[in-house]
Amino acid sequence: MQKALRVYGEVLRLVRQLPADTRPYYAKYARENFVNYREVDSNDDNALDELFRRAYNHSRWILNKYSVNDSVANKLKEICCG
Repeated sequence: MQKALRVYGEVLRLVRQLPADTRPYYAKYARENFVNYREVDSNDDNALDELFRRAYNHSRWILNKYSVNDSVANKLKEICCG
């Protein structure tokens, strides 16, 4: 659970790197996704790791979409991918 909160906090930090008019949408999108993930079995490490990798990859995709250097996602990569 602690790792999931760290990932969520880091995703929200990355949202602040996006253009101002897009931030509310992506903040809400991130929240909805993390709320949906609470149904995943917290004892299933493989499922959690897959969700964290997806969060990282999706975050990089969004950053690239808005021409934000994805190196700002390095901390998220450390948390999600070890």
